Amino acid sequence: MITAAHVVPSVALATEAESAEPAVSSIPPPLSGAAVMIKTQTILIVLGGAGFLHIARPVVLPIVLACVGAMTLKPLIRWLSNCRIRPALGAAVVLSIIGVAAGIAFVHLGRPAMAWVNEAPLHMAELRQRALKLLPRAGRFSMAAAAVNNLGASEAEQKRPPMVEIKDTHGGSAFMNRTGIWLAAIGETLVLLYLLLASGDLFLQKLVHVMPTLGDKKRAVDVSHEIQQNISNYLFAVSLINIALGVVVSVGLYLLKVPNAAMWGMLVAVLNFVPYFGPVVGIVLLGAVGLLSFESGYQAFLPAAWYLLLHLLESNFITPQLLGRRLTLNPVAIFVSLMFWTWLWGVPGALLSVPILVSLKVVCDRVPAMSSLGELLSQ
Repeated sequence: MITAAHVVPSVALATEAESAEPAVSSIPPPLSGAAVMIKTQTILIVLGGAGFLHIARPVVLPIVLACVGAMTLKPLIRWLSNCRIRPALGAAVVLSIIGVAAGIAFVHLGRPAMAWVNEAPLHMAELRQRALKLLPRAGRFSMAAAAVNNLGASEAEQKRPPMVEIKDTHGGSAFMNRTGIWLAAIGETLVLLYLLLASGDLFLQKLVHVMPTLGDKKRAVDVSHEIQQNISNYLFAVSLINIALGVVVSVGLYLLKVPNAAMWGMLVAVLNFVPYFGPVVGIVLLGAVGLLSFESGYQAFLPAAWYLLLHLLESNFITPQLLGRRLTLNPVAIFVSLMFWTWLWGVPGALLSVPILVSLKVVCDRVPAMSSLGELLSQ
């Protein structure tokens, strides 16, 4: 016979069990050993890859430069193939035209650049005097800092001339070795670029051949074509924009009667390829050129103001109109990529940061497993 005394304890036990269930279910399940191992391996692979890219820079950097150049010029080689010109001959013609143009630019702009570099110490001393003349408060701060450094020193120590220590650092031999390394890297890049362009779609055919399934083959072709198209569109558009910007800057500097106007215009055009930092360096450089070229204060800042105005027009109106939304990248991702590749490979890394990011974005959009990373890279 079931009494109330038997029912009440059973109900209480059921209530306790029900109340205990949510507490147990709210605790997240611990990560399995396999998941922890996968995350650890991923972190180690990323760190090891960064270290490998840094150590293997003399080998990897020419390969990456050649691949980016091949993807940029591949549509032009394909168009020449449609005109009954074989890829080997088309690649030779295109690279010869680029080489001749670069040589002419170096001959006409390299001489004044080398002359300015040789006179750099005199320019720096004159620039300091002009800056102190235009900004007298800066001179007062400099004198105050010198007085603070001399606190506690005797009068004889303050009047003592500075010690000059000559060190033989083999600067000439180091410069020659570095020049030889750069020339070898440029030669390797050009040879590999020619081979990639002359081979046509051979490597894409090999890649499709080794893919296991038909879906993987189609995905590989689509990703390859999209990367080529995006990088080619980006670099062609940016190159045309920067060349036009350099020409307009040169014309403005010439009208302002700045010496070597063409050299400074082309230099800021090259600097404009580097996001964020390049325009800042260009503004500072033209500000220094203005201080060295003009006596009055307002004229000294006209070259930098002219470039700043053109850069604002280019970055806010012209470039977005030409590129559209084909390259919708997150500005934070662009800045992080710029810092990483500049730290890894220096100036070439800064130039390659955006093309590498564009390639990564295309791959992330095409591979479902990397869709979350592609969403982070999007604007």
